[in-house]
Amino acid sequence: MSKDIREFSSKVSGEKLTRDMKKYLNLALELGATDARKIGVDEIILDERVRARCYSPRCPDYGTNLNCPPHFDWDLEKTRELINNYKYAIFIMLKVPPEEQTGREYTNPKHPVPGARKMYEIVAKVQSAAFYDGHHLALGFAGGPSCKRVFCSAAECRGIKGEGCRMALKSNPSMHGAFMDAYSMASEMGWKVYPIGKTTESSQIPHALELGLVIIR
Repeated sequence: MSKDIREFSSKVSGEKLTRDMKKYLNLALELGATDARKIGVDEIILDERVRARCYSPRCPDYGTNLNCPPHFDWDLEKTRELINNYKYAIFIMLKVPPEEQTGREYTNPKHPVPGARKMYEIVAKVQSAAFYDGHHLALGFAGGPSCKRVFCSAAECRGIKGEGCRMALKSNPSMHGAFMDAYSMASEMGWKVYPIGKTTESSQIPHALELGLVIIR
C-alpha cells in the first residue's frame, strides 16, 4: 500500500519537528542502527585536518568518484555556511564486527564491508523519509569508505564521466569528506571509538563503527 504524501509547507511547527525527529530516530533503529541521537548543528565538529586525511596518506579512493575529493569540492567555509542554515540533525551509529575494518585485507576492494553499505542505506532512507515529510532540504552524509568502494568497487564511476550516478538515491558524501570530525563527535556521544590501522588485529578491539548524519531542518 502506498504511503500518504504530505503537502509541503515552508513553515513547520515545533511540535511537528519534534514528532518527526523522534520518527527518524526510531526509523534508524528499525533499519538496524545500534544508536541514533538528535543533535544540534552546533554539535557537528568541523576541522580542516579531517579532509587532509584524504591526502595524507593518500586514500585509494581519492579522485575515483563524485563523493570524494577532488570531485566533491566543498571547502570548509562552504560546509560551515551550509550547516549554519540548519538547526538539527540525526547522528547515527552502527557497531560492526572488527574484522570488517581491521587487517591488511581491508584496503582490498574485494574485502566485504556490509556494515558500510548498511549505513549508506540507513542514511538514504532517513533522508528520504524526511523529504516526504516536507523537510525537502534534508541532507545525508555517510561514513566509512567511499560510495565507490561500497557500491561500485568493480566498475568505473559513471558520475565523474557525466553519465549520472548508478546509485544516486543511496550514495552520499562521507562525513569526513565534508570536514566533519565524526570520531570526535561519536566520542562526545559516549560511543566508544577505537583507532584502526593496517596493523590492528580484530582481537584487539571489541567492535568497529560506521557513522552517518542526516541534517534535517
